[in-house]
Amino acid sequence: MTDPILKIDAVSKRFTRTPGLAERLAGKFTGGGKPVTVHALTDVSLEVTKGEVLGIVGESGCGKSTLGRVIAGIHAPSSGSVTLNGKPVADERRGNIHKLTTQVQMIHQDPFASLNPRMKVGETLAEGPRYHGIIPADQVRARIRALLEQVGLEGAYADRLPHQFSGGQRQRIAIARALAMEPEVLVLDEAVASLDVSIQAQVLNLFMDLRHDLGLTALFISHDLSVVRHVCDRVAIMYLGRLVELAPADQLYADPRHPYTRALFASIPTVGTGRGRFEAIKGEIPSPIAPPPGCAFHPRCPFAGPRCRAEVPRLTEAGAARTVACHLNDGGVEMQKGAA
Repeated sequence: MTDPILKIDAVSKRFTRTPGLAERLAGKFTGGGKPVTVHALTDVSLEVTKGEVLGIVGESGCGKSTLGRVIAGIHAPSSGSVTLNGKPVADERRGNIHKLTTQVQMIHQDPFASLNPRMKVGETLAEGPRYHGIIPADQVRARIRALLEQVGLEGAYADRLPHQFSGGQRQRIAIARALAMEPEVLVLDEAVASLDVSIQAQVLNLFMDLRHDLGLTALFISHDLSVVRHVCDRVAIMYLGRLVELAPADQLYADPRHPYTRALFASIPTVGTGRGRFEAIKGEIPSPIAPPPGCAFHPRCPFAGPRCRAEVPRLTEAGAARTVACHLNDGGVEMQKGAA
C-alpha cells in the first residue's frame, strides 16, 4: 500500500446547542434548559491513498455526512486532525472555520440547493478559480467550456441558469465546479441519491470515467450498498459516529465480520427466484446525545454479552487490510445468537 495523501487521525466532532432564555426559564420548573451536546463523530481514524475511492457507509444519523464535511474543511473537528499531504485542511479561529487548502472539494446531495440560482453556470464555475488565481483571466471562458464538455454538457450551457437544467445535469455542473478547483481529493456526499435510477447510472459512469482519466482520489459517502460495491476500492462502515469495520470492497461483501455490517447486508431486499430472506435491523439507533456505554451497537446486536455493554471495542486487525471494532474479533464474546 502506498503512502496516504489524506489522513484522518482520531477525529471527534461534537455539536453543542445552548438553549435560549425562554428555555432556560422553563427549565427551572421542568429540570431542562441545559446545553445539549450531540456526539456526531467519536475517535475516527482513516487513511486514503492517491487514486483510491473509499466508501463511507451507514444508516442515517451515523455521522458519515459530518465526517465528509470535516474532511472537506466545512466543519472543524472538536479533537483530532485532518491533513492532506501532511498539512491541515482547515482550522478554527474565534469560532470561524478557515479552509487552508482548495485541494479538497465536496459534491453535495442536492445539486439545486448547492448552486446559486441567480448566477449563470459559467459564473458559478469561474468564481472559485478566478478568486484563487488557478486559471489566468484570459483563459477562464475557454476553461469553463472545456469543463462542461468534460462532464458531458455543451459549452454553450455556461450562459444558462441552474433552473434551466434537469437534476442529472445540475449534478454534472456540481462535479464540474469541483473539478474547476483542480482538487486532489473529492468528497461525494450522497451525490446520486436524489436522482432517478437511470440518471444515477449515467452520473456514476461519468465519475468512473473521470476517475480513470484524472486519477481522482475520492471519499464516496452513500447508504446504497450496491452503488458502493460498484464504485469503491475499500469500504468503511460507520455506526453512531464510530468506525466499526474497514476492508477492501470485495472482502467486505464476500465476508462481513462485524454484526452491524452483516445486519446491513441482510437488510438489502433482493429480486430473484431464490429463497433469500429480507431481515430489517431490529431496534432503533440510540441517540447521539446519550450514546450507550460499551459498544454502541450492543442494544441491537444478537451476540452482545456483558463485555459489550461495558467496554468500547477497538479497531483490530482481522486479516489482510481489514480492521474490525468488535469483541467477537478478539474472542471476547461467543457468537451465540440471543446471548444478550
